Amino acid sequence: MSVVLVPYHLDDYLPDLDVPLEPGGVVVSANLPDGDVLARLAALYGAVADVVADSAGHGGCPVVISGDCTTALGTVAGLQRAGGDAGIVWFDAHGDVQTLETTASGYLGGMPLRLLAGYRPELITTRLGLRPVPEQQIVLVGARDLDPPEVTYLESAKIRRAEVPDLAGPDLAGPALPGGPLYVHLDLDVIDPSEMPGLRYPAPGGPGSAQVARALRRLLGTSRVAAVGIACTWHPGPGAAARIRQVLDMVPLT
Repeated sequence: MSVVLVPYHLDDYLPDLDVPLEPGGVVVSANLPDGDVLARLAALYGAVADVVADSAGHGGCPVVISGDCTTALGTVAGLQRAGGDAGIVWFDAHGDVQTLETTASGYLGGMPLRLLAGYRPELITTRLGLRPVPEQQIVLVGARDLDPPEVTYLESAKIRRAEVPDLAGPDLAGPALPGGPLYVHLDLDVIDPSEMPGLRYPAPGGPGSAQVARALRRLLGTSRVAAVGIACTWHPGPGAAARIRQVLDMVPLT
């Protein structure tokens, strides 16, 4: 597996972002255009998609590390460019299924899973050449901090829900995984915030880091994982990366 670093939170460059894995010499950056944030993100995620497509096209399984979850748009676009329609296993304390019409904050980092599922493609996914991932090919794992519009959407959507223990056992209990290749997305705020200092949006409770690592190992053991995304959704400098590094070292990511 090759480790790709995208040191950004949305379009904010974070040269000092602490990450739990050493990048394999691949650091994605882009000359972002002036203008609205979505145009800037399209430029950045287009560069991410190029790197992922090259790695996946040569039989690799890229591990993309960034400061947010929206980078997943570029990763999934890259897998599709390489010829793979991957299902999604999305570990996150939050739903990430807000829309511009439902969000109270306007934070784009609360929308990537909804965008991946086909919400308003003209915003960014069309620019990336990203095809919608069918809802039934998505499993949302560990979400516990949901706004009312997200609850309403998930009640009627075909997105499946699971908890981390469902995927940490020997038989991958719980809802069936999507068929075919998988994109596994790990927002580290799914872990109990007592283990993750400095999170931007901590959600009380949640599983321990060792349990999350077991679930990740089980998924990798299926030999169907085409790419992994790790969202280091913390402020640079609090030391969370050092805490999680030892746990991720037990997972065959590199």
